[in-house]
Parts: sequence; C-alpha cells; structure tokens
Amino acid sequence: SKLVTASADGTSRLFDAVKGDCQYTLTGHDGEISKVTFNPQGTRIMTAGCDKTVRLWDTETGECAQLLEGHTDEIFSCAFNYEGDT
Repeated sequence: SKLVTASADGTSRLFDAVKGDCQYTLTGHDGEISKVTFNPQGTRIMTAGCDKTVRLWDTETGECAQLLEGHTDEIFSCAFNYEGDT
C-alpha cells in the first residue's frame, strides 16, 4: 500500500502506507504542487501545480518519467483515464 502527498514546498512524497516510511521525495516542481494522483495500476503518480507543469513519476524508482509543459497558468486538476495508460 502506498500513499502520496503534495506540498507548498514544491515536493511530493511517496510513503509506504503500512510502515509510514517515506520511500521517495519527488522533486522538480518550481512552487506549490496543488494536485497529485495515482494511476489505477499504482505504477505512476501525476503531480501538477503552480509552475504550469505536469510531471509523471515512476512509483518503483521515484524518478520523473515525463514532464508535460504548455499551460499558461496554474494547473488545478489532473486525472488518468480509467485504464491508467494515458
């Protein structure tokens, strides 16, 4: 079981929900992260925030797998499709 948080410090943290241990600190956003979500399979995390970017993270490595840019203002919502592949 995993748990993910978002913060005004620009980081997101991935925790083991049973042990309470922080597995990874996800860094890369420039400013507050306002949204965070897991894909249905639990293999990816999507974060979005005031830096106008979306980042996709690998839950096994904690690495940023993809950076999505193009918005002109803060991102307030993000979601995976039901299959979790896009």
